Amino acid sequence: MSALFSRFGSFARLRLRPFGLCRTTPPAAYLYTGPSKPIPRCSNPDLKKYKNLQKNFKRRLRASYSKFADLQDESLICGRDYVYSVGCEGIYRRDWRQKEAELLLDLEQCCPGGEDGGERGEWAVQRVRVSPSERHLAATMKSSHREQARCVVVKQADAATQKDLSKILFTLHNVFSFEWANDEVLFYTTQEGLRCSRVFRLDLNSPAAIPRPVFEDTQPDVFVEVALSRDGRILTINSSSKTDSEVWLINVTTPTLEPILVQRRLPGLMYHVEHWRDGLVILANTGPGQEYQVLKAPLSGPSLGSWVPVYTPCPEVTLKDMEVVGEHCVLTTREASGGLALTVVPLASPLGGFSLPLPLWACSCESRIPGPADPRHALQLLLSSPAHPQEHFSFQPMDRLLLSRPEREGTPPERGRGGEHVTKRLEVQSQDGTRVPVTLFHSVAAGCLQRAPLLLHVYGAYGRDLNMHFSPESRLLLDLGWVLAYCHIRGGGELGLSWHRQARMKGKRAGVEDLRACLLQLHARGISSPSRSAINASSAGAVPVGALCNTDPHLVRAVTLQAPFVDVLGTMMDGSRPLTVEEREEWGDPTADPQHRLAIASYCPLHNITPQCYPSMLLTAYSEDGRVSLDGVVQYAERVQQAVHTHFTALHGAGKFAKINTLAHQYLHPSRHKHVCRTGQSVRLAVHKVSKQSLAEPFKCVIASKAPFLKVNNVLFILLSFDNVISGLLNRPIIDQSSHKPDNYKCLCLRGPHAQTLVLPGAYPSTIWCNFTVSQEFNVNVEVISQV
Repeated sequence: MSALFSRFGSFARLRLRPFGLCRTTPPAAYLYTGPSKPIPRCSNPDLKKYKNLQKNFKRRLRASYSKFADLQDESLICGRDYVYSVGCEGIYRRDWRQKEAELLLDLEQCCPGGEDGGERGEWAVQRVRVSPSERHLAATMKSSHREQARCVVVKQADAATQKDLSKILFTLHNVFSFEWANDEVLFYTTQEGLRCSRVFRLDLNSPAAIPRPVFEDTQPDVFVEVALSRDGRILTINSSSKTDSEVWLINVTTPTLEPILVQRRLPGLMYHVEHWRDGLVILANTGPGQEYQVLKAPLSGPSLGSWVPVYTPCPEVTLKDMEVVGEHCVLTTREASGGLALTVVPLASPLGGFSLPLPLWACSCESRIPGPADPRHALQLLLSSPAHPQEHFSFQPMDRLLLSRPEREGTPPERGRGGEHVTKRLEVQSQDGTRVPVTLFHSVAAGCLQRAPLLLHVYGAYGRDLNMHFSPESRLLLDLGWVLAYCHIRGGGELGLSWHRQARMKGKRAGVEDLRACLLQLHARGISSPSRSAINASSAGAVPVGALCNTDPHLVRAVTLQAPFVDVLGTMMDGSRPLTVEEREEWGDPTADPQHRLAIASYCPLHNITPQCYPSMLLTAYSEDGRVSLDGVVQYAERVQQAVHTHFTALHGAGKFAKINTLAHQYLHPSRHKHVCRTGQSVRLAVHKVSKQSLAEPFKCVIASKAPFLKVNNVLFILLSFDNVISGLLNRPIIDQSSHKPDNYKCLCLRGPHAQTLVLPGAYPSTIWCNFTVSQEFNVNVEVISQV
């Protein structure tokens, strides 16, 4: 599905989920929404240090982009006469016999500078479609300042006979998807706000050449798009919501080009179609557990009653995509081990199918829609991972061959292999016992992973898979010794439709618990530590991250959120906002169902902010983002800053704001020390209650201001405390322990065998003293957060 947003749209969309404009990060200019109040300034040495670090990182990042700048453009369109590509100036065309490409369509000509308040450099080519005989070309251009795109229809000319290579015939506004039915007829959908509900037909042969409407779906929660089958004989109109779909067919070989309904919309039925011979191959959620399976139907009567099952995957296998290649149905699947594979089903004899595993490093697989000159018997694939640059493969199902394209001369040998990095697929157990998959990347020479910084990626919404494409930024972090973890929490689509359903509406908290379990168990397995961990998320992925920061801020050191969706309750309550009505199937309807309102209010990041220490946060928002309100992001930033200010004011008094700033800086930048406790040495801790609260409420603990806290060799060791739990990190468990005032403390392992956790009993005094006696020598990793 993400391929619909690629430059050419030449890669097939992932058709296993209903398409729509969800809360995903748009390609627009960003602005930083920091605290509205002054933030503490670093001293001159510290400021110089961080500026040098920033300068060094930028230099390395530029080098990483330069290293991978020569990656082949896999989105080329190969026509019978020409090869088309996109450059910074526009669309280029090259004859098969030529080495130099000619500028076919100039961006300055289509989108002159200054129009719509933008400059020429802010426009980019989004998608390109070439008519069957290459007489015409259509392309969409999009500005970074606008959500909608414009479509330019061009008539091509022969370079040998005419000076001008192209002539612009039409400019269509607010176009989203478009396809050529033949050389003279173009079908396209228009985008109104963030919805597509109408399909138009533009006939270049008609005298008036005025677009006329051919289809409209008035339901407020559906999204309409057009697509062309792989063999080019069927054009489909797909009208999909989050939970059901409806498909209309247009046979492009007939002169009438009138749409025919496949199956009317039914609640909970989602299906997608491809053409094969005189029938259809259908991918529908009619399998066991409402998962996807492959079926066949005749083109003359394609309704639900004529659907015949062809292939049903076993419960451990998840269907990710489908292509019809010649006489075979090729399915991209996720296996029980977490790796990707190709499952091939001969449509004439389905029992003769086979499965071919893809390379172990492959985490992303995209299939390419063939151009007019591409062979139809082979499937072109683009494989990549966050650690491995994109690599082109050609799969021939008839011969059962998966061939890799040889690298070009001069390509660095290490660039394409990624052999210096390790890919691991793990599983962690969530609170309710569900096994959550995690994909881990780190350098072979990383050494001790416990001291390595960790960057965790998460999304978990709309049934979409977590983006695991290659990026130079990820490769740079791996080269610098970082560990990258991709947590496939519930709400996404990694393990099928049921994985998404478990974290919809009232089940959204399951995704938060999955994220918490991932962090805890990664740390328990010796992978990084809370003080070295960061989380990255965008748009709807900010919901579980923001909820985690409200409940367990001590689990992570820093958070980066791009266009974060943090005001779930306020957005779902306001039906006038864009996408609210469409997305109530995902988040719930708090205006009609009190249970939905309570569920959203329990995890909504904006409405659960409390006075406490939050991780360092970087928020980026988009000034003209129709999906995520900028006001909500600014409000969230201000509330978090106010909560941190209130927390430090309660600790140290309202008149000590300068000292509070110093404490905040020390909290964000702790220094690490390592000391040895000798046998028989006693250490003492004190925990002081902040305020009088009911025992049923969460209990927040802080350091007693007049007592030492866990002092080891004159270094203060602070135990972070949250929700009746006082937790500290030790390299080995404490063997003997005794407690006074009161008795009967319990000792639990929260983060594995190297972490000690004290759980307070039901009744406790305002100050608790506890003595630990060390029975053997052991090392202590000390985090100095603040000097009391």
